[in-house]
Order: sequence, then C-alpha cells, then structure tokens
Amino acid sequence: MAAIEIDESLVRSLLHEQHPDLAGLGLRPVAGGWDNQLWRLGDELAVRLPRTQRAPGLLRKEHHWLPVLAPRLPLPVPTPLRIGEPSALFPKAWTIAAWIPGEPGDRVSITQGHHAADILAGFLRALHLDAPAEAPANPMRGVPLRTLTHHFDKQFQAVASRVSGDVRDVWDEAVSAPGWEGPPVWLHGDLHPANVVVTDGTLSGVIDFGDLCAGDPATDLAAAWLLLPAGAASQFFDAYADADASMIQRARGWAVLQSLSLVGIGQAWERGLPGGKQTWGPAGQAALDRVLASS
Repeated sequence: MAAIEIDESLVRSLLHEQHPDLAGLGLRPVAGGWDNQLWRLGDELAVRLPRTQRAPGLLRKEHHWLPVLAPRLPLPVPTPLRIGEPSALFPKAWTIAAWIPGEPGDRVSITQGHHAADILAGFLRALHLDAPAEAPANPMRGVPLRTLTHHFDKQFQAVASRVSGDVRDVWDEAVSAPGWEGPPVWLHGDLHPANVVVTDGTLSGVIDFGDLCAGDPATDLAAAWLLLPAGAASQFFDAYADADASMIQRARGWAVLQSLSLVGIGQAWERGLPGGKQTWGPAGQAALDRVLASS
C-alpha cells in the first residue's frame, strides 16, 4: 500500500473505471485524515482512499452502518454513497461519500461554547440508542477503562515531560468509578477535534466514523472536554441530561486518554516522525487543561 502514490491521476482513473458518471467533476486534495486520504469531488462529494492496513475495513463498516444511523442524527455526517472495489489500479476498497462543509475543529476553534454544547448533546442523545447484537465491537472504545490501563501507561510515559501528573489522578478516579451496566449503545468512538467540522464558531458536522461501535456512552461524552471550550462542559451535561456522576467520571478518564494520544501525535510531528500532526498536539494539551480544571 505504501508504494502506491495516491495522486489526482490515480483518483481520476479510478472514477473513470468504476464511477464514470462522476469522473468529469472537479477534483482536489484535502489536507488531514489519518487512515484515509481525502479528495473533494465536485461541490457535494468526497472520495476517501485508504492509506493504512485497517482503513478498508473501516470504510466498509461506515458503508454498512452510516446509512442506517444518519437519518436520525441532527448533524450532517459523511454518509457513504458508493463504494469502489479493489482493482488492478488500486488493491483496496474505497468510498465516495457526502461532503460535509465546514472547517476541521483542530484548525478552527469553537467560540460559541454554549450553543455548541447544546448541538453536541443533541447529536449524542440521538446517536446513543441501544445497538443491535450485530453492531461492531472495538477493543479500544466503549470498553471498561481498566482494560486500557496498559495503553494509558504507555501514552502517559510517552509525553510525561509535557503533561501534569494530575492526569494520572483523573485516570485512576475514572478507573475506580462504577462501570456501565446498561446495554451497549451506538458510539462514534473518536470524537476529537479533527473529526468534527465548525462553521461560524459552532459545531456543524461530525466526520470519520471509522471507530463506530457499541458500548459505554462515556467514551463519547469525553467530547465535553475534547471539543468544547472551557466553561461549556456543564452546559453539555445539562443538555445531555442522562449522565450520572459515575458516567461523568468515566468520561473524564476517556478524555485524558484521548488527549494524551493527541499530544503524542503532535510530539511526533515536532520530531519529524511518521504519523505526526501539527495541530493535534495543541488540541490535546488544551483538552487536558480543561479536564484538569473541571471537577
């Protein structure tokens, strides 16, 4: 996969090969993305081509489940509209999805905190319904936090010189909180700033459902600190209206875990390492500050 250069010529050839009715639309690359490389296709579509080994499976999962979930969600999501099959041109599955307008949340700040808190709470209330038995599982999302202690330790040690030791206290409190006893609910699973879009200072769309799964809703409630500016978390939980003290405690644990990952990815960028993202480190540091300031 790494030997294949995903350039405009390749994307155009794939469109001609499998979706010729779309091949004449304008095509331009879009910065960002982790598992997939994104190209804007015309004004309303996006082409996503995998660049990691796990990406094709994530795309097929979105293609299967997002059309089921999207009609009930109050924010735009990149519903897959067509799938590209592996071929001699490109050996992995790829998708064409709806384009979600707005600026990525790791590049443009949410400034209307209380408005965004209400929007985010409404989105998660609509998403967090009981999931069917065949919903995908994810060993890193929606699970009891104690099962991720080794992962937390690894993330913390990697950036220990950059973060407060109080982060570990938040984690320990979250691990000790009573666990989720309800049925597994649908989760986005990865609500960090690069996976939402912002328009006019507020949340306007949610993207990248590759970690879509079922489990403990506290995983997604970490977005209260990962996405929203300081002072908006209380408004978010009031609007969500279905989070007890234990769930909020677990959500803080999920927030520090995901924030440490963002800080580590930013650190990789500073060191010129593969997978580094310039904007992710500051986003993670800011989220940690918000978690530590909360009670």
